[in-house]
Amino acid sequence: MESRRAVSLLQRLFRSAPDPREALRPLWHRVVELSRDPALYRDDGVADTVPGRFDMIAAILALVMLRLEAEGHAHETALLAELFVADMDAQLRETGVGDIVVGKHIGRLMSVLGGRLGALRQALASDDPAELEAALDRNVTMLEGRDTQDLARRLRGFADKLAALDAPAVLEGRIAL
Repeated sequence: MESRRAVSLLQRLFRSAPDPREALRPLWHRVVELSRDPALYRDDGVADTVPGRFDMIAAILALVMLRLEAEGHAHETALLAELFVADMDAQLRETGVGDIVVGKHIGRLMSVLGGRLGALRQALASDDPAELEAALDRNVTMLEGRDTQDLARRLRGFADKLAALDAPAVLEGRIAL
């Protein structure tokens, strides 16, 4: 009996705490899934390239983070950024980027995400559709000859859908373009 208690105490003491990011993993996976929506590339003119796909992950993630930020979910927003970093780190390593330069790449990707957050925050605060189009012109790799008007309309609609959802629905990843 005493040994069971001792083992139980040791298990509780040395049990690792659950990773708080795990609760947000379904939302992160949904962000990535939405960023791969064929309509973004086929209909809206985003370049179906590595940079274009990254741009869509960053844009969709930024819109989700802005939605959560608006309701005071700073902790969850930070955890989403950590999931972004972990995924991008894994992607870089998978493509052969060495340990020595992964950190520099991740720093640059975080800077890009921060820039997208700022640009989209400012553009969405305006009622002028041209503001969002201009932000997307600067931040999304488009097919040659395509403008960002259709993409701006889709992303504005997505931001509106996010705003209409309650925070638990967003946090659980129940979001759609």
